[in-house]
Amino acid sequence: MPPRLSFRRRWTTAARWPLGVSLASWRYLWRVSAVHRWEMSGALPGDGAPTLPPGVRLEELLTPDDGVGPLVHRMYRTRIVGSVLTPERLMGRLKHDLNRVAPSEFATFQKVDGGGPLALGDEYVVRMPGPWDGPVRVIAETPTSFRLATLAGHLEAGQIEFRAGADHRSLSFEIESWARSGDRLSDALYSHLRLAKEVQLHMWVSVLHKVADLAHGRTEGGAIVTTRRVDPAEERSNRPPSRSAERRLAALAGRAVNFDPSRLEEYTPENGWHRDDMIEPLPAEAPGPPEPGGSWEIARRLVVDYQLADPSQVRAIYDDSAPFEGRDMLLWIRFAGVRFGVGVRTGAAYDWTRDVDGRPAQG
Repeated sequence: MPPRLSFRRRWTTAARWPLGVSLASWRYLWRVSAVHRWEMSGALPGDGAPTLPPGVRLEELLTPDDGVGPLVHRMYRTRIVGSVLTPERLMGRLKHDLNRVAPSEFATFQKVDGGGPLALGDEYVVRMPGPWDGPVRVIAETPTSFRLATLAGHLEAGQIEFRAGADHRSLSFEIESWARSGDRLSDALYSHLRLAKEVQLHMWVSVLHKVADLAHGRTEGGAIVTTRRVDPAEERSNRPPSRSAERRLAALAGRAVNFDPSRLEEYTPENGWHRDDMIEPLPAEAPGPPEPGGSWEIARRLVVDYQLADPSQVRAIYDDSAPFEGRDMLLWIRFAGVRFGVGVRTGAAYDWTRDVDGRPAQG
């Protein structure tokens, strides 16, 4: 059991909460490095937490099944340039003292079981300036990674993994979590008021920058934050929310588009038409093919799944066995408390590689 805090300790940590929030908010507002945020619907089993390793102590362990609200699968990542460290040496420094990268205005790590650098089975309490502390246990450890699982009393129920990697020119560092809220109050703060969500995002992005400092390097391209949310009532992101929506989706197959495709050149703003065209720069990747799980693959997935908009406001319902080109979709839109469906059909799709300034580029 993590040690119980005295009344004095609880009072002093609670008193630091407003100051910690104020300081963190100030730093968040004045952050100069880029934070690229993508939010999308997720699905099981792909977004589920990893299987617990064999031999893990299960006493007081909280799994996502013990939580409430949606399962949130989040990835925080950055690229570090200018460092001479290997992933093993960087992770060794981090394991020796987690507080070297902890955002002290919000959280510090206190080891309560185990001695020396981080090792399998060690337990920590993440001390936070408020009425919540986060007990965790190390359930997996390699030379370049470690994974923690939450224990009874934590705000969340799930796992979080820290890992380092490298290519021919830079280091990479990732923080990946799979968790549900630990109780209904935490779920309200995270899913509805969004306070805990923004606090959490600031905390882990701060950790990415502190890891770069620990490596004596600098971040390149800012931080990339990907959030995949799995609603407990929906195992698939494109599942119709009702039989009525399912019938409306099926009815789209027999309908023609409500314009003349042969006259596209006439559909200009001068003739009263509105045309949307979105171009979004992506965080840089290393030269070569798209990186697995990198910004290009994420952006492509967003387009294919039609999750360019906030999935809590616009959700595409479709048959994922149908070809992408010519696919019928029912866009389920929420606006001012009202939900309604809009039928659309995808047009031409392309996936090409061409030369740009003498170099192959994929689009």
